[in-house]
Amino acid sequence: MSHLTSVPSGPEPEGTDLATELLRRCARDDENAFAQLYDLTAPRVFGLVRRVVRDPAQAEEVTQEVYLDLWRHASRFDSRRSSALAWVFTIAHRRAVDRVRAAEAADQRDVAYGYRQREVAHDTTSEAAQDRWEARRVRAALETLTPTQRKAVDLAYFGGYTHSEIAAMLDIPLGTAKTRIRDGLIRLRDALGVEGS
Repeated sequence: MSHLTSVPSGPEPEGTDLATELLRRCARDDENAFAQLYDLTAPRVFGLVRRVVRDPAQAEEVTQEVYLDLWRHASRFDSRRSSALAWVFTIAHRRAVDRVRAAEAADQRDVAYGYRQREVAHDTTSEAAQDRWEARRVRAALETLTPTQRKAVDLAYFGGYTHSEIAAMLDIPLGTAKTRIRDGLIRLRDALGVEGS
């Protein structure tokens, strides 16, 4: 995503010429010009930062950082490359995006740390191997069903559909759908070697 996506575009906003002059004066360490630049741009800078960062307290901190950057680097502004307001908004947007990325990276580090620190109460490798073996047995047992039984069982147990919904989907009577499911389950039980009840 480009850092310039939130920078206002179109006709130059009101105060552009003034902002350009104020930035030039800030580059010469003119504190009054900096105060005027702040008054001219702060509400819009804070609004832009707030939309990106979301958290009001974080947005205030980022806005302060933006103005610190502007004070320190006003001499870098080049009016041939962009308007003063676009330059200010670009710095604000970049700072806001950097704050969001830093917060996301910190969250990911915390999650990863928590995951590494969690205690494993049982042997997950053995459990995973057992699950894979059981899944293979079930797939092999499903292959012993007729295509009509397999479809009905699949819709009921893997699709989560009711008997009535299965009957409608397969365009068969409700009793037939129930019979296919019951017969399929009996066949699966036999294929898996499970005792009947």
